[in-house]
Amino acid sequence: MNKTNRSILKQLGLAVTIAFAATAPQAAADSQPLMVVVPFGPGGSSDLVARHITQHMAAELKRNVVIDNRPGATGAIGASSVARSAPDGNTMLIASIGVFAINPAIQPKLSYNPQTDFTLLTEAVRTPNVLVTRAGFPVSNVKELIAMLKQSPGAVSFASGGLGSSEHLNTELFWQETKTEGLHVPYKGSGQAVSDLLAGHADVGFLNLSAVSPHIKSGKLQALAITSKAPSSLLPDVPTMAQAGIGGLEVYSWQGVAVPRKVDPQIAGTLQQAVFRSLRDPEIEKKLIAQGFEVVASSQKDFEAFVVQENDRWKKVVTTANIKID
Repeated sequence: MNKTNRSILKQLGLAVTIAFAATAPQAAADSQPLMVVVPFGPGGSSDLVARHITQHMAAELKRNVVIDNRPGATGAIGASSVARSAPDGNTMLIASIGVFAINPAIQPKLSYNPQTDFTLLTEAVRTPNVLVTRAGFPVSNVKELIAMLKQSPGAVSFASGGLGSSEHLNTELFWQETKTEGLHVPYKGSGQAVSDLLAGHADVGFLNLSAVSPHIKSGKLQALAITSKAPSSLLPDVPTMAQAGIGGLEVYSWQGVAVPRKVDPQIAGTLQQAVFRSLRDPEIEKKLIAQGFEVVASSQKDFEAFVVQENDRWKKVVTTANIKID
Protein backbone atom coordinates (compact mmCIF):
# COMPACT_ATOMS: atom_id res chain seq x y z
CA MET A 1 0.00 0.00 0.00
CA ASN A 2 1.48 3.36 -1.02
CA LYS A 3 1.59 6.50 1.07
CA THR A 4 -1.30 8.08 -0.83
CA ASN A 5 -3.64 5.14 -0.09
CA ARG A 6 -2.58 5.10 3.57
CA SER A 7 -3.32 8.81 3.79
CA ILE A 8 -6.76 8.34 2.22
CA LEU A 9 -7.61 5.50 4.62
CA LYS A 10 -6.52 7.56 7.61
CA GLN A 11 -8.72 10.42 6.44
CA LEU A 12 -11.66 8.04 5.89
CA GLY A 13 -11.11 6.55 9.34
CA LEU A 14 -11.10 10.02 10.88
CA ALA A 15 -14.28 10.92 8.98
CA VAL A 16 -16.03 7.74 10.18
CA THR A 17 -14.95 8.48 13.76
CA ILE A 18 -16.30 12.04 13.54
CA ALA A 19 -19.56 10.84 11.96
CA PHE A 20 -20.03 8.20 14.66
CA ALA A 21 -19.34 10.74 17.40
CA ALA A 22 -21.91 13.11 15.93
CA THR A 23 -24.62 10.42 15.81
CA ALA A 24 -23.65 8.52 18.94
CA PRO A 25 -26.36 9.96 21.23
CA GLN A 26 -29.08 9.08 18.73
CA ALA A 27 -27.66 5.59 18.17
CA ALA A 28 -27.43 4.96 21.89
CA ALA A 29 -31.07 5.89 22.36
CA ASP A 30 -32.26 3.82 19.39
CA SER A 31 -30.53 0.66 20.62
CA GLN A 32 -32.92 0.24 23.59
CA PRO A 33 -36.71 0.32 24.02
CA LEU A 34 -38.32 3.68 24.76
CA MET A 35 -39.99 3.43 28.18
CA VAL A 36 -43.01 5.76 28.36
CA VAL A 37 -43.91 6.28 32.01
CA VAL A 38 -47.54 7.09 32.84
CA PRO A 39 -47.70 7.96 36.56
CA PHE A 40 -51.28 6.72 36.90
CA GLY A 41 -53.04 3.39 36.53
CA PRO A 42 -54.33 1.95 33.25
CA GLY A 43 -57.58 3.33 31.87
CA GLY A 44 -57.27 6.96 32.95
CA SER A 45 -56.93 9.97 30.68
CA SER A 46 -53.11 10.07 30.78
CA ASP A 47 -52.93 6.36 29.98
CA LEU A 48 -55.40 6.75 27.11
CA VAL A 49 -53.49 9.69 25.64
CA ALA A 50 -50.18 7.83 26.00
CA ARG A 51 -51.52 4.85 24.10
CA HIS A 52 -52.71 7.10 21.28
CA ILE A 53 -49.42 9.00 21.12
CA THR A 54 -47.25 5.89 21.13
CA GLN A 55 -49.39 4.08 18.57
CA HIS A 56 -47.13 5.07 15.66
CA MET A 57 -43.95 5.95 17.53
CA ALA A 58 -42.39 2.48 17.31
CA ALA A 59 -42.46 2.55 13.52
CA GLU A 60 -41.53 6.24 13.43
CA LEU A 61 -38.49 5.80 15.69
CA LYS A 62 -37.67 2.23 14.57
CA ARG A 63 -37.52 1.04 18.17
CA ASN A 64 -39.74 -0.71 20.67
CA VAL A 65 -42.00 1.54 22.75
CA VAL A 66 -43.28 0.27 26.11
CA ILE A 67 -45.87 1.97 28.36
CA ASP A 68 -45.03 1.65 32.05
CA ASN A 69 -47.84 2.58 34.47
CA ARG A 70 -46.38 3.74 37.82
CA PRO A 71 -49.25 5.16 39.93
CA GLY A 72 -49.08 6.69 43.40
CA ALA A 73 -49.03 10.02 45.25
CA THR A 74 -51.14 11.78 42.58
CA GLY A 75 -48.50 11.00 39.96
CA ALA A 76 -45.45 12.02 42.00
CA ILE A 77 -43.96 8.51 42.22
CA GLY A 78 -43.84 7.95 38.48
CA ALA A 79 -42.73 11.51 37.73
CA SER A 80 -39.90 11.29 40.27
CA SER A 81 -38.66 8.06 38.71
CA VAL A 82 -38.39 9.77 35.33
CA ALA A 83 -36.64 12.82 36.83
CA ARG A 84 -34.04 10.48 38.38
CA SER A 85 -33.61 8.25 35.31
CA ALA A 86 -30.54 8.35 33.11
CA PRO A 87 -30.70 11.16 30.51
CA ASP A 88 -30.10 8.74 27.64
CA GLY A 89 -33.32 9.23 25.71
CA ASN A 90 -34.77 5.88 26.78
CA THR A 91 -37.37 7.28 29.20
CA MET A 92 -40.26 9.64 28.51
CA LEU A 93 -43.06 10.95 30.74
CA ILE A 94 -46.67 11.46 29.66
CA ALA A 95 -48.66 12.97 32.52
CA SER A 96 -51.43 15.34 33.50
CA ILE A 97 -51.83 18.88 34.79
CA GLY A 98 -51.57 17.48 38.32
CA VAL A 99 -48.02 16.23 37.82
CA PHE A 100 -46.73 19.35 36.08
CA ALA A 101 -48.69 22.18 37.72
CA ILE A 102 -50.66 21.12 40.81
CA ASN A 103 -48.34 18.80 42.76
CA PRO A 104 -45.72 21.55 43.28
CA ALA A 105 -48.39 23.70 44.92
CA ILE A 106 -49.99 21.01 47.04
CA GLN A 107 -47.09 18.76 48.11
CA PRO A 108 -44.47 20.65 50.18
CA LYS A 109 -42.10 17.65 50.14
CA LEU A 110 -42.41 16.91 46.42
CA SER A 111 -39.38 14.95 45.24
CA TYR A 112 -39.16 16.53 41.77
CA ASN A 113 -39.44 19.98 40.21
CA PRO A 114 -41.30 19.99 36.89
CA GLN A 115 -39.64 23.21 35.77
CA THR A 116 -36.03 22.17 36.45
CA ASP A 117 -35.94 18.35 36.37
CA PHE A 118 -37.46 17.88 32.91
CA THR A 119 -37.16 19.05 29.35
CA LEU A 120 -40.80 19.91 28.66
CA LEU A 121 -41.49 18.77 25.10
CA THR A 122 -45.14 19.68 24.51
CA GLU A 123 -48.62 20.15 25.88
CA ALA A 124 -50.13 17.32 23.88
CA VAL A 125 -53.88 17.58 24.46
CA ARG A 126 -56.43 19.29 26.69
CA THR A 127 -60.04 18.64 27.67
CA PRO A 128 -62.50 20.71 29.69
CA ASN A 129 -64.39 19.57 32.75
CA VAL A 130 -68.15 19.32 32.89
CA LEU A 131 -70.20 20.28 35.95
CA VAL A 132 -72.53 17.29 36.26
CA THR A 133 -75.13 16.12 38.76
CA ARG A 134 -76.55 12.72 39.52
CA ALA A 135 -79.85 11.90 37.85
CA GLY A 136 -82.79 13.36 39.74
CA PHE A 137 -80.75 15.98 41.58
CA PRO A 138 -83.18 18.92 42.13
CA VAL A 139 -81.41 21.66 40.15
CA SER A 140 -81.48 22.33 36.42
CA ASN A 141 -78.83 25.04 36.02
CA VAL A 142 -75.79 26.60 37.70
CA LYS A 143 -77.71 29.45 39.34
CA GLU A 144 -80.04 26.99 41.06
CA LEU A 145 -77.02 24.99 42.30
CA ILE A 146 -75.42 28.15 43.72
CA ALA A 147 -78.68 29.06 45.48
CA MET A 148 -78.79 25.57 47.03
CA LEU A 149 -75.16 25.80 48.19
CA LYS A 150 -75.78 29.18 49.82
CA GLN A 151 -78.92 27.93 51.51
CA SER A 152 -77.24 24.76 52.84
CA PRO A 153 -73.42 25.24 53.03
CA GLY A 154 -71.51 21.96 53.10
CA ALA A 155 -74.56 19.81 52.40
CA VAL A 156 -74.03 19.09 48.69
CA SER A 157 -71.36 16.47 47.97
CA PHE A 158 -68.85 17.11 45.17
CA ALA A 159 -67.06 14.03 43.84
CA SER A 160 -63.51 14.24 42.46
CA GLY A 161 -60.75 11.92 41.30
CA GLY A 162 -58.81 12.49 44.51
CA LEU A 163 -57.36 15.02 46.91
CA GLY A 164 -55.33 17.48 44.86
CA SER A 165 -56.70 16.28 41.53
CA SER A 166 -57.64 18.74 38.80
CA GLU A 167 -61.31 17.98 39.50
CA HIS A 168 -60.79 18.81 43.18
CA LEU A 169 -59.12 22.14 42.45
CA ASN A 170 -61.75 22.99 39.84
CA THR A 171 -64.31 22.44 42.61
CA GLU A 172 -62.38 24.66 45.04
CA LEU A 173 -62.09 27.38 42.39
CA PHE A 174 -65.86 27.21 41.81
CA TRP A 175 -66.53 27.62 45.53
CA GLN A 176 -64.11 30.54 45.72
CA GLU A 177 -65.55 32.33 42.70
CA THR A 178 -69.17 31.85 43.82
CA LYS A 179 -68.51 32.29 47.56
CA THR A 180 -70.16 28.96 48.32
CA GLU A 181 -69.17 25.76 50.07
CA GLY A 182 -69.87 22.08 49.47
CA LEU A 183 -68.62 18.75 50.78
CA HIS A 184 -65.59 17.42 48.88
CA VAL A 185 -65.59 13.64 48.44
CA PRO A 186 -62.26 12.43 46.97
CA TYR A 187 -62.14 9.05 45.22
CA LYS A 188 -59.23 6.95 44.00
CA GLY A 189 -59.49 8.12 40.42
CA SER A 190 -62.14 9.80 38.32
CA GLY A 191 -63.60 6.42 37.31
CA GLN A 192 -64.76 5.78 40.87
CA ALA A 193 -66.13 9.32 41.13
CA VAL A 194 -68.21 8.81 37.99
CA SER A 195 -69.42 5.41 39.24
CA ASP A 196 -70.67 6.87 42.52
CA LEU A 197 -72.42 9.73 40.73
CA LEU A 198 -74.14 7.20 38.50
CA ALA A 199 -75.13 5.20 41.57
CA GLY A 200 -76.49 8.31 43.28
CA HIS A 201 -73.97 8.20 46.15
CA ALA A 202 -72.59 11.67 45.30
CA ASP A 203 -74.46 14.76 44.14
CA VAL A 204 -72.24 16.84 41.88
CA GLY A 205 -68.79 16.85 40.28
CA PHE A 206 -66.47 18.68 37.91
CA LEU A 207 -65.28 15.77 35.77
CA ASN A 208 -63.44 15.39 32.47
CA LEU A 209 -65.57 15.67 29.36
CA SER A 210 -64.12 12.40 28.08
CA ALA A 211 -65.25 10.58 31.24
CA VAL A 212 -68.83 11.85 31.44
CA SER A 213 -70.05 12.66 27.92
CA PRO A 214 -71.44 9.15 27.23
CA HIS A 215 -73.41 9.22 30.50
CA ILE A 216 -74.76 12.70 29.76
CA LYS A 217 -75.94 11.60 26.33
CA SER A 218 -77.63 8.54 27.83
CA GLY A 219 -79.40 10.68 30.45
CA LYS A 220 -77.69 9.00 33.41
CA LEU A 221 -75.98 12.27 34.39
CA GLN A 222 -77.18 15.86 34.03
CA ALA A 223 -74.77 18.48 32.65
CA LEU A 224 -75.10 22.01 34.02
CA ALA A 225 -72.11 23.70 32.34
CA ILE A 226 -68.73 23.08 30.72
CA THR A 227 -65.46 24.79 31.67
CA SER A 228 -64.21 25.43 28.12
CA LYS A 229 -64.09 28.81 26.41
CA ALA A 230 -66.72 27.73 23.87
CA PRO A 231 -69.34 24.96 23.88
CA SER A 232 -68.11 21.48 22.96
CA SER A 233 -69.13 19.83 19.69
CA LEU A 234 -69.77 16.70 21.77
CA LEU A 235 -72.25 18.55 24.01
CA PRO A 236 -73.42 21.52 21.93
CA ASP A 237 -76.44 22.25 24.15
CA VAL A 238 -74.40 22.53 27.36
CA PRO A 239 -73.49 26.18 28.17
CA THR A 240 -70.02 27.31 29.18
CA MET A 241 -69.51 28.52 32.74
CA ALA A 242 -69.29 32.07 31.38
CA GLN A 243 -72.61 31.64 29.56
CA ALA A 244 -74.06 30.34 32.82
CA GLY A 245 -73.02 33.62 34.45
CA ILE A 246 -69.84 32.53 36.26
CA GLY A 247 -66.52 34.12 35.26
CA GLY A 248 -63.02 32.85 36.02
CA LEU A 249 -63.97 29.20 35.53
CA GLU A 250 -62.32 28.46 32.19
CA VAL A 251 -60.47 25.29 33.18
CA TYR A 252 -58.84 22.49 31.23
CA SER A 253 -57.30 19.23 32.27
CA TRP A 254 -54.33 18.54 30.04
CA GLN A 255 -51.59 16.03 29.30
CA GLY A 256 -47.97 16.94 28.61
CA VAL A 257 -44.85 15.11 27.46
CA ALA A 258 -41.38 15.45 28.98
CA VAL A 259 -37.98 13.77 29.24
CA PRO A 260 -35.24 14.05 31.89
CA ARG A 261 -33.60 17.48 31.87
CA LYS A 262 -30.16 16.52 30.57
CA VAL A 263 -31.26 14.43 27.60
CA ASP A 264 -29.25 15.37 24.51
CA PRO A 265 -31.18 18.11 22.62
CA GLN A 266 -30.93 16.12 19.37
CA ILE A 267 -32.62 13.11 20.98
CA ALA A 268 -35.23 15.29 22.72
CA GLY A 269 -36.01 16.93 19.39
CA THR A 270 -36.40 13.56 17.67
CA LEU A 271 -38.82 12.38 20.35
CA GLN A 272 -40.78 15.64 20.21
CA GLN A 273 -41.20 15.40 16.43
CA ALA A 274 -42.35 11.78 16.74
CA VAL A 275 -44.98 12.88 19.27
CA PHE A 276 -46.12 15.69 16.95
CA ARG A 277 -46.49 13.31 14.00
CA SER A 278 -48.55 10.91 16.13
CA LEU A 279 -50.83 13.67 17.39
CA ARG A 280 -51.37 15.01 13.86
CA ASP A 281 -52.01 11.60 12.33
CA PRO A 282 -55.58 11.97 10.95
CA GLU A 283 -56.79 8.69 12.44
CA ILE A 284 -55.35 9.35 15.89
CA GLU A 285 -56.52 12.98 15.96
CA LYS A 286 -60.03 11.88 14.99
CA LYS A 287 -60.10 9.37 17.87
CA LEU A 288 -58.85 11.94 20.36
CA ILE A 289 -61.45 14.52 19.30
CA ALA A 290 -64.22 11.90 19.51
CA GLN A 291 -63.16 11.20 23.10
CA GLY A 292 -63.34 14.87 24.08
CA PHE A 293 -59.70 15.91 23.66
CA GLU A 294 -58.38 18.92 21.76
CA VAL A 295 -54.97 18.37 20.16
CA VAL A 296 -52.58 21.19 21.14
CA ALA A 297 -49.07 19.99 20.19
CA SER A 298 -47.43 23.14 21.55
CA SER A 299 -43.78 24.07 21.16
CA GLN A 300 -41.29 23.46 23.95
CA LYS A 301 -41.07 27.20 24.66
CA ASP A 302 -44.86 27.59 24.85
CA PHE A 303 -45.22 24.54 27.07
CA GLU A 304 -42.57 25.82 29.50
CA ALA A 305 -44.38 29.17 29.79
CA PHE A 306 -47.74 27.43 30.15
CA VAL A 307 -46.52 25.24 33.04
CA VAL A 308 -45.33 28.34 34.92
CA GLN A 309 -48.67 30.06 34.30
CA GLU A 310 -50.71 27.04 35.41
CA ASN A 311 -48.57 26.50 38.51
CA ASP A 312 -49.11 30.13 39.56
CA ARG A 313 -52.85 29.87 38.99
CA TRP A 314 -53.40 26.71 41.01
CA LYS A 315 -50.99 27.74 43.76
CA LYS A 316 -53.34 30.66 44.52
CA VAL A 317 -56.33 28.31 44.67
CA VAL A 318 -54.45 25.87 46.93
CA THR A 319 -53.25 28.64 49.25
CA THR A 320 -56.73 30.14 49.56
CA ALA A 321 -58.25 26.74 50.32
CA ASN A 322 -55.34 25.76 52.60
CA ILE A 323 -54.91 22.36 50.91
CA LYS A 324 -51.83 20.28 51.73
CA ILE A 325 -50.73 16.71 51.12
CA ASP A 326 -47.86 15.52 53.30
